[in-house]
Amino acid sequence: MSAIFFQGLAITLPILLTIAVIYWLAVTAEHFLGAVVQLLFPDWDYWPGLGMVMAIALVFLAGILMRAWITRQVMASIEAFLDRIPVVKSIYGGMRDLSNLFAKDSKSGFRQVVAVRLSGDVRLVGFLTQENAAGSPFAADAADPIVGVYLPMSYQLGGYTVYLPKSLVEPLDMSVETAMRFTLTGGMSGTKSP
Repeated sequence: MSAIFFQGLAITLPILLTIAVIYWLAVTAEHFLGAVVQLLFPDWDYWPGLGMVMAIALVFLAGILMRAWITRQVMASIEAFLDRIPVVKSIYGGMRDLSNLFAKDSKSGFRQVVAVRLSGDVRLVGFLTQENAAGSPFAADAADPIVGVYLPMSYQLGGYTVYLPKSLVEPLDMSVETAMRFTLTGGMSGTKSP
């Protein structure tokens, strides 16, 4: 009886959590930006959903503006200011770094899915973060080139960044998204193992 319940929970929980997060984002955007639209255009007949449309438009506009040099310079100044505020720098910096990891054209995201050879046939799935870690403190006495690899732990409990000789790392033919799903679920995501 309990096995059936947990199997049902394993099926419904991810779906319900995904719907709940999307619903929360949509309601928040609608509530906040809908009020902005009504404030800016009080004579308009407000249609439900206009706040969400405005949120999507603002995200696209931000993406377009970030292609301009002057906008990137202004954003760099704002980020430099935010990085000087004690609590804000931790929250904003963490969110910024997390967003950059998954940005398609990010230079600071995961570059390659790799297998790190521990011993014999034991390997860990990781993400190459630095192809040349010559500036790291571990590279000074290394005979081989040193690379940086992030090794995530299952179920998003954390992870480790390790610096090791390039000879212990081998590229895997997996997308970053597939490998992330594979490692974060402990290999139970239904994706092919590396």
